[in-house]
Amino acid sequence: MQRRTLLKLGLAGGVALAAGAGLVALVQPAREGTRLTAPARAFYAAVARGVLGSLLPTEPAAQAALLEGHLQRLEQAIAGMPPSVQREIDELSTLAASAPGRLALIGLATPWDAASAAEVQSALHGLRHSRIALRQQVYQALRELTNAAFFADTATWALMGYAGQRHVPNIPPA
Repeated sequence: MQRRTLLKLGLAGGVALAAGAGLVALVQPAREGTRLTAPARAFYAAVARGVLGSLLPTEPAAQAALLEGHLQRLEQAIAGMPPSVQREIDELSTLAASAPGRLALIGLATPWDAASAAEVQSALHGLRHSRIALRQQVYQALRELTNAAFFADTATWALMGYAGQRHVPNIPPA
């Protein structure tokens, strides 16, 4: 294959992916107001299971409750960001929550709500070690959003062995 043909195919693929993402955004946006839609919630819950791994409880009801609190904090965190950042997160969330985006961008064939933590971790590993800078940026954004929202709740600190802030007595100067 000639270089020119390869470049044309790459450009056409990028345009098709962007058009598909735009169409998906019109049909099913990632957020309605400040609330994540059901597909975006499934996406972020799966990412949390993949990123947080063994920090999450193994008992299903306890894990579901913890993830629900996480998703609420994530919604609050996104709502508190500048509008331009919110739009970028919405675009990423919309694309990644869709089946074509999940497959093309993330590299995961299994739907988010059916994917195991190991499958999500493998997909995230692929993003992290990709030769494509955009995929690496997606990994960093997802990991940072997940960790920031999860550990914003002081009740989650104990899960990683952090007892919290220690009281430092006020010592008057001599």
